[in-house]
Order: sequence, then structure tokens, then C-alpha cells
Amino acid sequence: MRKIKKKDIVVVISGKDKGKKGEVLKVEPGKNKVIVSKINIAKKHSRPTQSEPGGIKEKELPIHISNVQLICPKCSKPTRVKIGFTNDNNKVRICKKCGEMIL
Repeated sequence: MRKIKKKDIVVVISGKDKGKKGEVLKVEPGKNKVIVSKINIAKKHSRPTQSEPGGIKEKELPIHISNVQLICPKCSKPTRVKIGFTNDNNKVRICKKCGEMIL
């Protein structure tokens, strides 16, 4: 089970965007990278084609998963995640600060 999933709210804990919050758009588990909205923006220059005009476009680049920390929806603090089990043996993520399940 992954500790950070798509649509989670995370905070960047190191790098040039330290302290910024954003929503996870994509998780690449094989590379241990995540793409977070409005974090690690790069400018891409593109030539005009028949279907698209040219110009400078901004896009989010992936950052390493160890540089982000999940924000608990219950206590709204950055937290580490532990894996626990429910009564019917399903895996769930649990906030280490408040002990609540993260859905």
C-alpha cells in the first residue's frame, strides 16, 4: 500500500519549494516520484504546429516522494503515515500524530 496517493494534500519539506502545499496529481511508484500541482514548475518552449500555437508553457515536474509529507485531513498537520488494519483485515493509512484513519 502506498503512503501517498493521488488527490492527497501534501507539503514540500525540502528543496526550492519548501513549505508550499499542493494536491498530488500523479504518483510514479516505480521511480518514487510524485507530481504535485503548482510545485516544481518548469517553463517549456514549444514551436507552433498546425493544431497548437507556439509559446512558453509551464508544467509541473516530478519531485522525489521523500521530499513531501502528507497533511492529515483531521488534524491538518504534516504527518508521517503508518499502515494499520481494520477489523475485517483491510489495510488503512493512519496518521502518526492524531491516530485517525486517512481515507
